[in-house]
Amino acid sequence: MTSRARRLSFAVAVTSTAALALTACGGSGFEDSSGGGGGAEEASSGGPISVLIGSSGAAETEAVTEAVKEWSDESGVKAEVQVASDLNQQLSQGFASGEPADVFYLSTDQFVGYAANGSLEPYAEDLENADKFYEGLREAFTYEDEFYCAPKDFSTLALVINTGMWKDAGLTDADIPTTWDELRAVSGKLTTDKTMGLAFSPEYQRVGAFSAQAGGGLVSDDGTEATVNSAANVEALSYVKSMMKDGIAAYSSDLGAGWGGEAFGKGMAAMTIEGNWIAGAMSNDFPKVDYQVAELPAGPEGMGTLQYTNCLGIAADSDNVQGSVELVQHLTSEESQMEFAESFGVMPSVESLADQWKAEYPKLGAFIDGADYAQNLPSQEGAADVIAELNAQLATLESSDPQQILDSVQQNMQAVVQD
Repeated sequence: MTSRARRLSFAVAVTSTAALALTACGGSGFEDSSGGGGGAEEASSGGPISVLIGSSGAAETEAVTEAVKEWSDESGVKAEVQVASDLNQQLSQGFASGEPADVFYLSTDQFVGYAANGSLEPYAEDLENADKFYEGLREAFTYEDEFYCAPKDFSTLALVINTGMWKDAGLTDADIPTTWDELRAVSGKLTTDKTMGLAFSPEYQRVGAFSAQAGGGLVSDDGTEATVNSAANVEALSYVKSMMKDGIAAYSSDLGAGWGGEAFGKGMAAMTIEGNWIAGAMSNDFPKVDYQVAELPAGPEGMGTLQYTNCLGIAADSDNVQGSVELVQHLTSEESQMEFAESFGVMPSVESLADQWKAEYPKLGAFIDGADYAQNLPSQEGAADVIAELNAQLATLESSDPQQILDSVQQNMQAVVQD
């Protein structure tokens, strides 16, 4: 089978189980006939560039559109931004038709499949800032020892605390939990007839932070062995279950909320475990709620959290690979990344901006501090489906045996890592 045939075959087979529900928006095209310098002239010879993104909202759409326009005006290369209503589906359809976008957002759970079948241009190591990205983010988009695509930004999980409820419970900054025992203690003090001490979404994407703190994870460090039913993961789930049984922690869904941020914002929970995206939700939906953010407490094996990211993929069959690389260079520059942080609350993917970001957003510093010990979710093709299966089992954690839950999906994850 030819490389192109493999790409078409894979694209047709890709499902959209992990796709985000995104608001559809029209494209925005830019063209400047004035031309540019030597690099711009080489890029412009390759023709126009299409950019497919999955936007978190109007703020991200506007910021990315403006950044692409800025590069387009300077380079003389026409560029068009299209916001997907279903990013994974539209991306797979583009490859299936033989006309993929030149540049596109690509999630970690989709990355390996496209890299393995030759759909992606492995350009990232050639970027001027290639060595400035956080090592964990580089690893997320490395396939067969090759760094393929640049992480555009990232998020981590941290502990979000309602400061009013904290004070009412007689707690001070000295009580911010740094261990599992301390987290249990403050959760108990914060729990009332109307408020749960701690709540989080019913999924490994939140509960998995405890696994990281226990020294666990779903696959081995080298990605060759499934470790779903490890002793560390059993210890983590047993801890979470005990908190639930004691009535001091709960899933957000059990409180009648759609996610941890909603349970927290509506006062159903005094603390939640969420990513830095909660800042936008709080300012937009719950502006009167005062809160602070702390790093998640250490578990038996130390500090641990989860991180989430997307890269800027470039199609191997793009008619303008060089121009696309130059555009990505612009979008991941320090200046652009700080503009994106200001516009829609993301954290820059280059480590060199950490101190500047913390200085500008001191209230959220715990999120970027977590980058030093953050764990990626498995990115092997099919891993997302196994995690979804695990999440279905985790729904009954309070009344189920953690070992049995983990055993139920171990074999399927092993099949994924062996493929």
